[in-house]
Amino acid sequence: MESTTLIPYSVHLRRDIHAKLKAAAGDRKAAGLVRDAITSYIEGGSLYDSGYKAGLLDAIAIINKNESANLVAIGGETFAELLTRHINFKIPATPKAKNGNKKTTR
Repeated sequence: MESTTLIPYSVHLRRDIHAKLKAAAGDRKAAGLVRDAITSYIEGGSLYDSGYKAGLLDAIAIINKNESANLVAIGGETFAELLTRHINFKIPATPKAKNGNKKTTR
């Protein structure tokens, strides 16, 4: 399972972009909006796959935090582990990294 530890990273934005980010984030924290956008860009794939994957990972996090799902066991595996295992099969594969923008010499 992937680590859920978040590492701080500073991003400098123009004032107008910062204001629009705050407005777009609304009740949600702007850091989460930026994190989701960066993750979507880096992991590639379609916007649908990216959103679908984020939704499944959110569902896994909710299940793993649920006390009842962690107390009930079936065949030596907690209900949380069982559901997490099955949801993990639905997560779309991350496409291979692209080379990015390389400078070309003429």
